Amino acid sequence: MPHPGILIIGASQAGAQVAASLREGGSTAPVTLVGAEPRLPYQRPPLSKAFLTGRATEESLLLRSADYYRDHDIDVVTGERVTDIALDADGTGTATTRSGRSFGFGGLALTTGGTPRRLTVPGAGLDGVLHLRDIDDALRLRGALDAARNVVVVGGGFIGLEAAAVARALGKEVVVVEALDRLLARAVAPVTSDFYRAAHERRGARVLLDRGVVGFEGDGTRVTSVALSDGSDVPADLVLVGIGLVPHTELAERLGLRVEAGIVVDACGRTSDPRVVAAGDCTSLDTGDGRVVRIESVGNAVAQARVAAGTLAGSPAPLAAVPWFWSDQADLKLQIAGLGTGHDTVVVRGDASSESFSVLYFREGGIIAVDAVNAPRDYMVVKRVLETGGSLPLDRVGDTGTALKDLMLRSA
Repeated sequence: MPHPGILIIGASQAGAQVAASLREGGSTAPVTLVGAEPRLPYQRPPLSKAFLTGRATEESLLLRSADYYRDHDIDVVTGERVTDIALDADGTGTATTRSGRSFGFGGLALTTGGTPRRLTVPGAGLDGVLHLRDIDDALRLRGALDAARNVVVVGGGFIGLEAAAVARALGKEVVVVEALDRLLARAVAPVTSDFYRAAHERRGARVLLDRGVVGFEGDGTRVTSVALSDGSDVPADLVLVGIGLVPHTELAERLGLRVEAGIVVDACGRTSDPRVVAAGDCTSLDTGDGRVVRIESVGNAVAQARVAAGTLAGSPAPLAAVPWFWSDQADLKLQIAGLGTGHDTVVVRGDASSESFSVLYFREGGIIAVDAVNAPRDYMVVKRVLETGGSLPLDRVGDTGTALKDLMLRSA
């Protein structure tokens, strides 16, 4: 009887990378990649940037061509959402889609991604209240932007701010509404948050902090304004809600896997059932020191997928990659390496008013992360230091008269 092969549920960036890494690692097992969207796996980050402006096409977003999957004997099944799954005692199992198709497997990877978090307030279903996660969402938003005049972005995170920058570049009146007291609060230090607020305001956007959305008002069918928690109303004929991602964990829960804000995995991509791996935005990482963290980024998805593929192939190797992320907002490129969580000291290198500077995070004297705004050299140096286990002198990194690279060499 033939081995049922490996099933990857979720045709995401992580899912496509698991499949590719299996082949790159020499696996000859049958590989099936099942995705709910009617498209081959594609890049999502450009959806709020280059694709939204029309500078990228659907074809250019593809991670790999149809020929690649055919040539590497990877069966990609599109337009099928897996809704049920059963795992037998011997590690084999069967997954069933909404349409009734069944897929047997001997190895299972969950790369199911997530869906945009919704607001449950009056008027949330009005036309013109949009979200952004997939190509169809981006096409709707792009079309709506053409006709819009007043754009409200709910949520001061990366996707919201990227879309706000695009809308401003198109000449729209833009208001960003954030419920917390600063932008990007979960990702960066206050100095970086303050910079981005000022930068967006310099470019003509209004930024309203400490205000929640209590409802959307409309003309019966389409949104006309956004009601805020302070009693004010903001005119809007287009609203983008970007308040985070809800991971798809339903299948993991059905299998009884550990879920804490995502499918919990270890450094080898193993879930609480070591026969099942997971990778990408659907996961949370058990760091082994009592913390469980979620990292939503392309770099993390790719790195997790590679180690998950190794685990499936019987050669588990712990994740060693440094988390990294980037965000393009107008002419501002933010590059982040490392995780600033738990820092005790922040050093600003350069002048934020010049719109080229970096923020270095330290814990107990050791560098743990960097936010680099239009400062790619600083980003690359810190990323390299984190990758090699090197160090940077806390008392000297703020001196822009000395290149970080030189400090790294002297302190290695």
